[in-house]
Amino acid sequence: MMSSSSTSSATSTKRVLVIGASRGLGLALAEEWARGGWHVTATARNNTNCTGLQDLADCYPGKIQIEMVDITVPAQIVALHDRIAQRTFDLLFVNAGVGNPEATVAETSTDEFVRVMVTNALAPLRVVEALQDVVEPTGTIGVMSSGQGSVANNERGGHEVYRGSKAALNTFMRSYAARHRDGQRSLVLMAPGWVKTELGGPDARLSIEDSITNVVKTLDSLRDKPGLHYVDYLGRTVPW
Repeated sequence: MMSSSSTSSATSTKRVLVIGASRGLGLALAEEWARGGWHVTATARNNTNCTGLQDLADCYPGKIQIEMVDITVPAQIVALHDRIAQRTFDLLFVNAGVGNPEATVAETSTDEFVRVMVTNALAPLRVVEALQDVVEPTGTIGVMSSGQGSVANNERGGHEVYRGSKAALNTFMRSYAARHRDGQRSLVLMAPGWVKTELGGPDARLSIEDSITNVVKTLDSLRDKPGLHYVDYLGRTVPW
């Protein structure tokens, strides 16, 4: 269970839509916001992988609503929008993403390259574009990026396709921000740190609690700060 210290400034009127909350960081985010009094709409890809999310909803009656969407299927994003079109959210956070085996780009099959790039870069922007109208005009749109998406910080290589997908995600969000430069929303690319998850592995430096408690604090601190922010879980700016 997570500390209740974060989200202390949130009120029961706040509403968040978390895309990709069936496990790992997404599930922890849903819990942290629910614990802080937010109403959480959380998505899973399908009914077979949402057991943890259903258990969480049972722990917070009336606080968590579960929706199904596979963000790699455009028609499902449209269907989700139609189901939630009458709601408004203070925060949309897109967490869905996948890793890939340790290999160079040249060693990666075309199918695997497409899988990672579509899931990590193309699909999140499709979600942002499709669901932006359910976010308050002064709300926040956040996307889970990675420190490995930083081109400037890539001095050791490794995880090449994953790095490339997150760098592409960052670029696409930067283009989105440029097209909405007159808007009042806070746009956030979040690097959660190296976390002990299925993706991060057992040797990662941070526990899920260490990361997510601070991710939520950082997102809260960026509320009402329009423009694009590429930051880590402690709120430090990450170089492009």
